[in-house]
Amino acid sequence: MSHHPDFDVLTRTCPSRTSLARIANKWTAMVVTALGDEKLRFTELRTAVTGISNKVLTVTLRDLERDGLVARHVHEEKPPRVEYELTELGHTLLAPLAALWRWADEHTGKVLAARESYDARR
Repeated sequence: MSHHPDFDVLTRTCPSRTSLARIANKWTAMVVTALGDEKLRFTELRTAVTGISNKVLTVTLRDLERDGLVARHVHEEKPPRVEYELTELGHTLLAPLAALWRWADEHTGKVLAARESYDARR
């Protein structure tokens, strides 16, 4: 994998910002996590990621496919069957996302307490 020393996510015009924005999107993170090591159909993904609309799931999957993170497989059957899975590149997101989920699990109580304290002062 090549390293681009000119990429700096803190620079407004850096193309790495679009990658970070995609990855930081809550729906992207949830879809990638739901796929994990599985191939899933659209309806299975929608069930796994509760609260996501059909439209948002469709846009998220298209964006992930465009970025090379998800592969879409169409099986020529009647009716056609479409499955989604993470690509090799997509799999590289699983460990960082798992770290974020662990952080959220460990610190959500403190975050909620901080919010409550902040709101009480306002």
